[in-house]
Amino acid sequence: MTRRRFILRGLGVASLAGTATASYAAMVEPFRLEVTRYALTPPGWPAGQRLSIAAIADLHAGGPNMGRERIRAVIDATNGLGADLVVLLGDYFATHRFVTEVVPHAAWAAELARLAAPLGVYAILGNHDWWHDIQGARRALAGVGIPVLENDAVLIGAPGRRAWLAGLGDQLAYRIGHRRYRGVDDLPGTLARITGDAPVILLAHEPDIFVRVPGRVALTLAGHTHGGQVRVPLLWPAWVPSAYGRRFAYGHIVEGGRHMIVSGGLGTSAMPVRMGVPPEILRIDLG
Repeated sequence: MTRRRFILRGLGVASLAGTATASYAAMVEPFRLEVTRYALTPPGWPAGQRLSIAAIADLHAGGPNMGRERIRAVIDATNGLGADLVVLLGDYFATHRFVTEVVPHAAWAAELARLAAPLGVYAILGNHDWWHDIQGARRALAGVGIPVLENDAVLIGAPGRRAWLAGLGDQLAYRIGHRRYRGVDDLPGTLARITGDAPVILLAHEPDIFVRVPGRVALTLAGHTHGGQVRVPLLWPAWVPSAYGRRFAYGHIVEGGRHMIVSGGLGTSAMPVRMGVPPEILRIDLG
């Protein structure tokens, strides 16, 4: 084989591989659905106090990969986990330019309304909710009776097995310049609402707040990053929407005895592709 033919054949193979990878990222992985399970007893969590949580992050409702039928399947799978508590971590509708099926607020909210758990379903809001239609997102969730925790906390569980569920306002709510944001988050004010010694679970859309979360919080749950959305081999992940780069990209993070779990989420932003980080629902077992 001549050098020229070898190079041309190599280029052809590379082109086919690139096409196959792009097709997988657009047509296969965004439609997968996994349940990622964590079991932990963080410091400050009472021995023997069990709590199961199902978490949904970054739904980004809208086609091509998160139409209403797909949302219905996500809700069915979440209910099938039989968790004590369901939490929604923000970013409820798609905002990228490639939307092929618009799912109105009332439609995605109607699907979320089917979620059921003994200790309830609670939500926080994300940056895309704020940037594109915050009032619409608020009305949609309120209309189906899902409480939104925004710099607020609620005591859940039966006497003797109680826990605080706190929800933080979004940290990137207002865009005030190129990659400059002003949040509506108030961590001290949120934690000031907590009384007594019941353990605390904090919901925060963006994980960056974790550097300021005190040890009083047993577990922080976050989304936003999509796990990088595209994990390229040797470059995992290529880019993460966080001031801390890959540090808070995905998964169970432990720093100084403090615990955070970052979901890879369900939908897509910027482009409707995923690679190496399939859509997921979280099932977390505490105690």
